[in-house]
Amino acid sequence: MTRAAERPDWRGVRALVMGLGTRQGGVGVARYLVAQGAEVTVTDLRSADELAPALAALAGLPIRFVLGEHRAADFEQADLVVRNPAVPRDSPWLALARAAGARIEMEMTLFFRACPAPIIGVTGTKGKTTTATLCAGILRVARPDTVLAGNMGTSALDALPHITPDTPVVLELSSWQLEGLAEHGLSPHIAVITNISDDHRNRYPSLAAYVEAKRAIARFQAPDDWLVLNRDDPQTWASRDVGAGRVVPVGHDADGPCGAFLVGDRLVWRWDGAETELLRRDEFPLPGPHAALNALAAAAAAILAGASPAEARAGLRAATPVPHRQEIVATVDGVCYVNDSAATAPAATLAALDTFRGRPLVLIAGGADKGADLAPLARRVAAEAEAVVLLDGAATPALHRLLQAAGARRISGPHRSMAAAVAAAAELAPPGGVVLLAPGCASFGLFRDEFERGEAFRAAVRARAARERREGTR
Repeated sequence: MTRAAERPDWRGVRALVMGLGTRQGGVGVARYLVAQGAEVTVTDLRSADELAPALAALAGLPIRFVLGEHRAADFEQADLVVRNPAVPRDSPWLALARAAGARIEMEMTLFFRACPAPIIGVTGTKGKTTTATLCAGILRVARPDTVLAGNMGTSALDALPHITPDTPVVLELSSWQLEGLAEHGLSPHIAVITNISDDHRNRYPSLAAYVEAKRAIARFQAPDDWLVLNRDDPQTWASRDVGAGRVVPVGHDADGPCGAFLVGDRLVWRWDGAETELLRRDEFPLPGPHAALNALAAAAAAILAGASPAEARAGLRAATPVPHRQEIVATVDGVCYVNDSAATAPAATLAALDTFRGRPLVLIAGGADKGADLAPLARRVAAEAEAVVLLDGAATPALHRLLQAAGARRISGPHRSMAAAVAAAAELAPPGGVVLLAPGCASFGLFRDEFERGEAFRAAVRARAARERREGTR
């Protein structure tokens, strides 16, 4: 793993945490810097009420809070500013801090420098959470102390006290987190890119800029590092020359002595021409064609980190769905309800449609605009879905028009609540069908994030299931 030559000493440093957030990263940063002896100020545009759980987690620590606003003096006087991933790197507040000589860091850059163990980093437009979780599950077969953190609601910095030089560490890394690593020339020892497709166009000026942000995961690798790439995805496979890391392909069967491949219905590991079967496709619990590729990438990274093929087999066979990712919530009145709220990009929704192809399907879609091209998604949905239920949001009117132009059979909404959307979907779904929440859009507006959106879906479905049980006992 490439890392800066020095491990900074934060004692006495005036540190400003910009964006406390609600997903534990900012909390972990603040706790870490206090423990390192820094003088910590937290600034966030949200109110104390909105940040109540995060503030409770920091209660009693010597931290100054500036909430509901940012103040220029805080940025001008800071020695160190740690920005939340949601803060754009071209923020004028960061420009103010840079002009005053402040050092700009992120949670991941702090962690990479402080972590004593080699790091496995996983990114991709879709599948990164599942792949990182599968990889950690494999490594935990032999090492229960394996750390799994990153872009998944847990702070990597909080895990530092428990990490030794041989502790397996797996991080899910978003494009925004990778921006910070790139600024400091940092890459993981083992990098994984699951796939790259159009996303976050509200943050990046072009698809090319987004692709470059993803490729940063490998840009600073050394010749003794590893880069695991999905050979079936053109954008991903074109990343193989980004850095100096040794490339290991994964995908459907291909020539070559090394890699992880799907050969017929078998997942295999091939090294120096010798092939080992990991497991058959029907032994892997997660559904969908994309799931096998995630499993291959996870197995490859874990084996490169020291796991045996037998441990890879055991870990994959024990896999369970990650919450909010094609998660079956319940079957109510003969209809299966699936929570794929983490499908915030069109490519993720298309993958979910692949999983349930051949079953009558009602899709719940729509939401906040990320600038992605929704036309291919609308054409596919119009051709395959029995009906579409739309959630309100900035992207929804355009998606509605595209669905109509593509000949969608039935469109309901837009709805201003998840309960109303689920109720509409239940009316439209035939027995034996699927109601699939896979929005293809961000959640902001109606929900705090995609996880709150998924929880709202779960609650609405479980309320229907409870009602069905009550009626069945009368």
